[in-house]
Amino acid sequence: MSTLTVNDISKSFYGLKAVRGVSFEVGPGQMMALIGPNGAGKSTCFNMLNGQLRPDTGSVHFHGQDITGDTPSQIWRRGVGRTFQIAQTFGSMTVRENVQMVLHSLNRRLWGLWSPLMSGYAAEADALLEAVGMLDQADRACCVLAYGDVKRLELAMALANRPRLLLMDEPTAGMAPKERNELMGLTARLVKEMGLSVLFTEHSVDVVFEHADAVVVMSRGELIASGSPEEIRENPLVQEVYLGTGAFLESSDMGQ
Repeated sequence: MSTLTVNDISKSFYGLKAVRGVSFEVGPGQMMALIGPNGAGKSTCFNMLNGQLRPDTGSVHFHGQDITGDTPSQIWRRGVGRTFQIAQTFGSMTVRENVQMVLHSLNRRLWGLWSPLMSGYAAEADALLEAVGMLDQADRACCVLAYGDVKRLELAMALANRPRLLLMDEPTAGMAPKERNELMGLTARLVKEMGLSVLFTEHSVDVVFEHADAVVVMSRGELIASGSPEEIRENPLVQEVYLGTGAFLESSDMGQ
């Protein structure tokens, strides 16, 4: 059974069809990239999978269960994690406290003045930080971290609900080339160790071809190609969409 099944989803805004009849599947243990030029409909598609938008037509299934129309919170509790293009962390809290906050939410723990928020789940938080190589910075304030470390912290937070599927929205945006590949290499390792599936959007060609097992390509709201990175690299239609010349873009900033 596929981890994620997207069946003929569409979305319009004020008569403009942002996504039209998109279908694809993410298999168990697979890292799939969703790519396309600016305005292709990637973000709209991604937000329908996460519950931020409801498809006008079509359906989304997670491990065979229909999650179409579920809220982001409901989808998260089913076992779908997410990272964002702009990292969603609490700058005034320590690295450990950021992860503890997610664990409290996951376990629906309430607290008051007599029960400090950060008195629980420290061991669980530290285990997640160790998994992403951030345990040695657990007591540092998030606001002083280097950007690459913030993205690692966000990954630890996304793993707190023990997801079976991780949605990553442009995870390497704003990162230097070395940091990009380090973060996605870490993600690829965790996919194998934790049995995750990953769907990520990405502009960077080197990240896609180095780390994706499969690639789906959108243009003008439609899915125009899917296959292995090698097949996508050689696909004439994909080449035409990106350059209009029949040659594939050989840079690290595809689509920007």
